[in-house]
Amino acid sequence: MTLASTPAPSGAQQWPVHAMDRPRPPVVDPGPERPPVPPPSDAIVLFDGKSLSQWQSQDGSPAKWVVRDGYVEVAPGAGPMLTKRGFGDVQLHIEWATPTPPRGEGQERGNSGVFLMSFYEIQVL
Repeated sequence: MTLASTPAPSGAQQWPVHAMDRPRPPVVDPGPERPPVPPPSDAIVLFDGKSLSQWQSQDGSPAKWVVRDGYVEVAPGAGPMLTKRGFGDVQLHIEWATPTPPRGEGQERGNSGVFLMSFYEIQVL
């Protein structure tokens, strides 16, 4: 994940921060799909495409999400899942996808995220 910041122009903003009718940036073609690259030698792989053995539900029971075709899909009503192991400083690599075409509107399309140290959230909508 790469974050960049662009200085705001001087004066008042034309659009409120969360305005749903603000202009959208152009869609960028990421180019052709590339074959997967193996993880670094010191990586702790939390999902191997087959099993949720490194994950649990919030109450400590086995994670109730679904593994399908090499990916994890949230099961309605399953609640969050957490790693069994705690982490502090990390370098995090996450791959995610949303349905095409999108289903629903606004946060009804999905409201998820990655919590770091059970506190800080990287939100994925």
